[in-house]
Amino acid sequence: MSSMIEDLQNPLYLPDKTARVTLVQTHISLVFMGDDFVYKVKKPVNFGFLDFSTLEKRRHFCYQEVRLNKRLCQGIYLDVLPVLFNGTHHRIGQGKGEIVDYAVRMKRIPEKSLMKSLFRAGKLRKGHLRDLATVLGGFHQRAERSEEIDAFGRPERIKINTDENFEQTRKYVGTTISPDDYRRLLRWTEDFYERHEKAFNARVGAGKIRDCHGDLHMEHVCLSRPICIFDCIEFIDRFRYTDTLCDIAFLLMDMEYHGGKDPADSLWKEYCSVTEEQGTESLLVFYKVYRAYVRGKVNSFQLDDERIGEEERKRAAKAARKYFKLALSYIG
Repeated sequence: MSSMIEDLQNPLYLPDKTARVTLVQTHISLVFMGDDFVYKVKKPVNFGFLDFSTLEKRRHFCYQEVRLNKRLCQGIYLDVLPVLFNGTHHRIGQGKGEIVDYAVRMKRIPEKSLMKSLFRAGKLRKGHLRDLATVLGGFHQRAERSEEIDAFGRPERIKINTDENFEQTRKYVGTTISPDDYRRLLRWTEDFYERHEKAFNARVGAGKIRDCHGDLHMEHVCLSRPICIFDCIEFIDRFRYTDTLCDIAFLLMDMEYHGGKDPADSLWKEYCSVTEEQGTESLLVFYKVYRAYVRGKVNSFQLDDERIGEEERKRAAKAARKYFKLALSYIG
């Protein structure tokens, strides 16, 4: 029996003509990149907060991914296609065979226009940041709000996420985060909830808890015309139902992680101009710590993924350590 991963790297087994196929893996996805189209297959994993363990769940979340990402990325997310196995090989699209998985089909986004690529090349301009702030600010002001969503802005609900982070990273203490750093970040987070309960609740009252993007970092922003912001969280509502400040904090943190403190400050100023945010610095720090810790956790997860090679695991461990150190740097 042939391997699905091997088969889907063969251009013959994809629905759109391509000269080559490149495989990119994350801790939750297999991404097969053709010349003009991309096919994203979810790994059969269960991390508790994320459950792709059954075929039906993967199908459901493929459709969720297409629906939700159309909010900020029109024309890129196309459809959901079956992955078929005919007893000899796997293919994506129509034809005979058993449906063994599903793939989200997307147009390929030009990598040279990604925010991360422009930043690395020294081509990220103030005009980019101004336009991005306008798009994000407008999205955050229009995004869905309800009593159900508001509840996720209460400190006791946010604490579910941070408690989960600390619990799920306990196994990596001594590997990607030192025992002392783990204790300091845990203690600071617990103390913050006690000292700033009113600030969290005030954000709810101000209508700032929305159905956001949830995974907003430079790799997910394409500074094309129009701007396309893709790959939002589809697998659990509570990671999208959040303070708009938490959403923008992720992007600011990511820029700072890559050495972009000055452009991050510029983006924050432009965003505040659009949204009229003010007096939120302490909460912004909290959410930067939270987001940096999440990235440290996610990279740590890759150490347990047998599907990726040793060198990739080493890079993931190095990135995790850097994210945890960044989280610590925010608290002094």
